[in-house]
Amino acid sequence: MTHILAIDQGTTSSRALVFDADIKVTATAQQEFPQHFPQSGWVEHDPNDLWDTTLQTCRDAIAKAGLGAGDITAIGITNQRETTVVWDAKTGEAIHNAIVWQDRRTAEYCRSLREAGHDRMITEKTGLLADPYFSGTKLKWILDNVDGARDRAAKGELRFGTVDSFLIWKLTNGAAHVTDATNAARTLLYDIHKGQWSTSICDLFDIPMQMLPEVKNCAADFGTTSAEHLGAALPIMGVAGDQQAATIGQACFEPGMMKSTYGTGCFALLNTGETPVTSQNRLLTTIAYQLDGKPTYALEGSIFVAGAVVQWLRDGLGIIAQAADTQGLSDQADPQQDVIIVPAFTGLGAPYWNAECRGAVYGLTRNSGPAEMARAALESVGFQTRDLLDAMHADWQHSETGTGATLRVDGGMSANDRAMQFLSDIIDAPVDRPQVLETTAMGAAWLAGSRAGVYPDMANFAKSWAVDSTFTPDMDAQTRDAHYARWQRAVKATLAV
Repeated sequence: MTHILAIDQGTTSSRALVFDADIKVTATAQQEFPQHFPQSGWVEHDPNDLWDTTLQTCRDAIAKAGLGAGDITAIGITNQRETTVVWDAKTGEAIHNAIVWQDRRTAEYCRSLREAGHDRMITEKTGLLADPYFSGTKLKWILDNVDGARDRAAKGELRFGTVDSFLIWKLTNGAAHVTDATNAARTLLYDIHKGQWSTSICDLFDIPMQMLPEVKNCAADFGTTSAEHLGAALPIMGVAGDQQAATIGQACFEPGMMKSTYGTGCFALLNTGETPVTSQNRLLTTIAYQLDGKPTYALEGSIFVAGAVVQWLRDGLGIIAQAADTQGLSDQADPQQDVIIVPAFTGLGAPYWNAECRGAVYGLTRNSGPAEMARAALESVGFQTRDLLDAMHADWQHSETGTGATLRVDGGMSANDRAMQFLSDIIDAPVDRPQVLETTAMGAAWLAGSRAGVYPDMANFAKSWAVDSTFTPDMDAQTRDAHYARWQRAVKATLAV
C-alpha cells in the first residue's frame, strides 16, 4: 500500500490520478461532462455528472495502474472552488443543479449588499468581496428559489457543500459532512481569522448553520469510503481547493513565493505566511493551506477567462482546431498590428470586479485575421496576470520575498511557450515552469500521502520540486510600457460600456 489516489474534480472534467511512492503519476483517467447555461451569465452542472464521472475515473485510474483498491493507501481530493451544491440529508440527492463559480445570477443581490454597507463587514471577516463568484449568495439563491427549500433547510433536512463536501458525502454514503479550511474560506460564510463559520453573515443571508459542513485541516481524516464504490474502504486524508492544491504542489511554502495556474481561468496566489494581509487593491485575502490547526494565508487574484479565451477561438470563432495551434498561428501575426482582446465574457475579476462588463476587441484593421486574434488571445492572459501581480506587489511590501519576483506557473496553458514568454516579458520577471505540470493533483496527493505517512514532510517535498523551463524577459522597457498602456486603455473602455 504505497499508492495515493488523487481526485481532481474540475470545471469541465473530472480526473483521477494514481501516484506512486515517489509521488510520480502512474495512471490517469479523465471524463468531460456537460455545462448548462440556462440564462445569460448563468452556469450550472448536474451534480450527478460530477459524482458519476468522479467515481468512474477513480475506478479507471486504479485499473490502468494495474492495481486493486487494496493497493491504495489514501485518497486526496482537489476541486473546483465556490461551486455550490445543496442536497437531501437522507438520500444525498441534490435539490437543484450545482451553481458554478462562474455564475453571475446573484449580481443584483451583491449590489444590494454593497449599497446597504454590508460589504465592509463581509470583507473584514472573510477576506473576500460581496461578489457572485463566491458560494454564499449562490446558496441563498437556491434556498430562495427552490420550492420548499428554505423550510426543509430550517428543519435540518438539507446539506450544503462545495464539490469536495458533496463528493465526500457520496463516497462515505453520508457518513461524513466535512470540508477543509481552503474550501470553507471561499464560501463567503467563513471567518478566516477566527477559523469558524460566521454567525453574523449566515444571519444576514438567512442560512441555517446546521446545513454547513465541519471544517478540517487540509491534511486530516475526512472519512472512509464505502467499499461498494471502489472495492475497498479507503481513507480520505487530504482536501484542498484547486488553486490552493496547486500552491502546495508548486511548493510555494515560503512567504513571498507566488504561483499562477492557467486553466479555464487564471489564479495567482502569493504566500503571505501566518499573517493575513488586507488588500488595498481589491485582491482577496484567503487561506493558502491549513496544517496542524495553523492557517497560512495568501493574497489571491482571480481572472475569470484565461484558457477559455483559447477555447473561444476554437469553438466560437473556429479559427483553430486545437488549443496548441495558437502557438504557431500567433507567430505569424503582423508585428505592426496591435489587436487587444479583453476577454470579459463573464465580467472582469481582480482587480476590477465588474460583473456587468463584457468582452471586447480593440485595434482591428482590414488586415486583422486569425493570426492577430491568436496572438491577442495569448497576450490577454499575460496582461491580466500583470494586473494581478502589480496589485500584489502594492499590497505586499515586505523584505521577505522567498524566491524573489519569480513566478511559478502550471495548468494547461503553461505548456504554451509563446504565452509564457510574453508573460515573462510583460511582468518583467522570470517565469518557472515545473517538470511536473500536474501540480493541482500533486498537491492533493501530497496532503493525503503525508497524512498517511508515506510521503515526505513539507521541507523534503519542497526539495523535490524541479524546473522544466525558465522564461526570462526579452522585451525592452519602452515596448513593455507601451504594450501595457494600450491594455489599460482597452480595459478602461470596456469597463465604461
